[in-house]
Amino acid sequence: MVEVQQLTKTFGAQAAVNNISFTAGKGEILGFLGPNGAGKSTTMKIATGYLPPSAGTVVVDGYDVQMAPLEVRRRVGYLPEHNPLYLDMYVHEYLEFIGSVHGLKGSHLRQRASQMVDRVGLGREQNKQIGALSKGYRQRVGLAQALIHDPGVLILDEPTTGLDPNQIGEIRTLIRELGQDKTVIFSTHILPEVAALCSRAVIINRGQLVADSPVSELGAKAAGETIIRAEFEQPITIEPLLALPGINRVEQESGNTYRIRAAAGSDQRGAISRLAAQQGWVLLGLRQEEQSLEQVFQTLTK
Repeated sequence: MVEVQQLTKTFGAQAAVNNISFTAGKGEILGFLGPNGAGKSTTMKIATGYLPPSAGTVVVDGYDVQMAPLEVRRRVGYLPEHNPLYLDMYVHEYLEFIGSVHGLKGSHLRQRASQMVDRVGLGREQNKQIGALSKGYRQRVGLAQALIHDPGVLILDEPTTGLDPNQIGEIRTLIRELGQDKTVIFSTHILPEVAALCSRAVIINRGQLVADSPVSELGAKAAGETIIRAEFEQPITIEPLLALPGINRVEQESGNTYRIRAAAGSDQRGAISRLAAQQGWVLLGLRQEEQSLEQVFQTLTK
């Protein structure tokens, strides 16, 4: 588990991260989103012990990053945004080196390196120097080094950068598998990736937390309300709809279609359906609108 509490990081007069708090639990894939310069990478560097915070705490599996940095690093696998690799090393050589840093030895180390090569799809490239690999395969090497010591927490900064569509699909599948029994926090600018993988998303903008919500609820929270479109066979009077608890406004659109605005996070479709039956209205369609994740992101990070 990762617990971020009132985290702040300043560089001179500029606050790169400003008093943010969130948690990520075991078995959860958390999407960490924000525009360029929002403070995502700074937060990840603090959580992995590469930067000290100016204020606040990050606790990983019960260990404070500042008080017990080595214990935290034993439990975290980290892929930075700019993937640092020893380009003159061969793939197996590099993975065994990283494994040895984490205390792996002998046959177990060699076996683990081979497992990681297979798991991230490096089989055809495993006998090459890292400097001879494409950007996509170098990214896979970075993922393999983050996984080699079997950490309970994975922090991945733009893990699919430079990958082609087939490779992205493979890495998404891998992240989904890893998220079944690990805590995974990853940042990305590919918003459909968040919708496909994450149960929850945290969005920061200019160093401040602007959303922390299940992905399915982000649209209503960003809009500040839930919008439902109802189509009836005949014109209706809107007063009974307005009398329903949680209904804020009703607008007639073309024909007998009505746009119903309700409190954010509420689902009024059942109440509307029951009301239609009571009033003798023939209900032809009832649909709750959802903002796309792109629209939500733009709304929250303007």
